[in-house]
Amino acid sequence: MLVINRNAFLKMIYVIIGMSLLFIAIGFILTENNAKYLLSGYNTMSEEDRKKIDIKAYIPYFRNFHIFLGISFAVLGCFLVYFVGDNAGGIFLGVYPIVAYIYFISTSSKYSIRLSKRWNKIGVVVLIGTLIFVVGLLGYGFKENKISVDSESVSFKGSYGERLTEAEIQSIELVRKLPEITSKTNGFALGTINKGYFKTRNGEIVKLILNSDNKPVILLTKTDGKKIYYSAKDKSNEQILDEIRKILPNIVYKK
Repeated sequence: MLVINRNAFLKMIYVIIGMSLLFIAIGFILTENNAKYLLSGYNTMSEEDRKKIDIKAYIPYFRNFHIFLGISFAVLGCFLVYFVGDNAGGIFLGVYPIVAYIYFISTSSKYSIRLSKRWNKIGVVVLIGTLIFVVGLLGYGFKENKISVDSESVSFKGSYGERLTEAEIQSIELVRKLPEITSKTNGFALGTINKGYFKTRNGEIVKLILNSDNKPVILLTKTDGKKIYYSAKDKSNEQILDEIRKILPNIVYKK
């Protein structure tokens, strides 16, 4: 059964609806009269080259594409967030618009009359490169950061990982709630996955290595006062803490 985090769900829905309205608005901003000022590429052409563009037919195509993009973005995005989860919604936010614009640029060349399709091809290549980069970034961000323990230290693997010796750890505990986060200072945040440095309501900078929204979360406080919040993807955080306690019994474990 899918468990919905209400705050994260609403936040994602607001983002999807906001972007959908933006796409639709873009479709109505461009007109035949202002295209020579607003339409990228067309606004830098000479008058001779502009005559080779069927702008009267292009404008309705541009508008219909963005209306369809906005509506489909809202419907598919909300469906994925509600029935699959925030993480699926986050991937959709990053990937769907790029794929849509690859299709749009590749098909809009039919409105160019006797004009080289070179810039359309370049645009498609750039977007494909962007898509590959975004997918790679998402894949890296969604890869689980695991925690490992030996007789001397606790290590967080992956992005924003670090190794802490027993002497560098002040205490470890389980907490039911995270501090109220106001902004990300350096990290990756998408859906229920948060990795990196974040600023709390009281101005404190904390490190989050949250592979999921599983509760309770492990809070590791370092001797310098800095805090790390960790949550595994599939494994129980209580089980992980028990394993740490067995291997490193001399650390202070708060209840």
